[in-house]
Amino acid sequence: MQKLTIALPSGRLKEECLSLINQGNLAELTNSRKLLNFYDEYRLIEVKPIDVPVYVENGVADCGFVGKDILLESNHEVYELLDCQIGKCHLALAQAERGDIESIATKYVNIAKDYCLGNNLHIDIIKLNGSVELAPAVGLANTILDIVSTGNTLRANNLEEIERIMDISVRLIVNKASFQIKREEIDDLVKLIEYKEKGYA
Repeated sequence: MQKLTIALPSGRLKEECLSLINQGNLAELTNSRKLLNFYDEYRLIEVKPIDVPVYVENGVADCGFVGKDILLESNHEVYELLDCQIGKCHLALAQAERGDIESIATKYVNIAKDYCLGNNLHIDIIKLNGSVELAPAVGLANTILDIVSTGNTLRANNLEEIERIMDISVRLIVNKASFQIKREEIDDLVKLIEYKEKGYA
């Protein structure tokens, strides 16, 4: 059997993704600061979440775990195989005071453009790489588009969700060539994840 290279997102999702391929004790990998690890038939590389589809598209990784938001924003040439049912959250619009959407601050520029196109909005979209919640408070934009999990960050910054755009979760993606060359190994990985999702392990 050929060893699969899997791109894991660093940060809060790492442990949840590792749990999907766990067939034993993964505590050592969960706490490891190494960016390249080996576990059973897998070669694991840890990268920033936004870079997962880059590694997969270019064949450095055969497959990877990535949020649906990143897939929609990046449009990389990969296959999306499975909703892993972890990392659940949603994309939403939020404002300090409910009113017309005059401008949107977000790191999801392409998703914001699609939203505006679908709603016939001709407004400014301002790209930010972080702290989008600050934008309404300082007058940069009256609306933000961002990931919402608990809603605590919105409330802490006196923002209110005005529209839920879409649900987000982690997806298993695969390199197009790997899908042909390592089909059996990838099918086995999908079966393992589905087995975990059903609570059998």
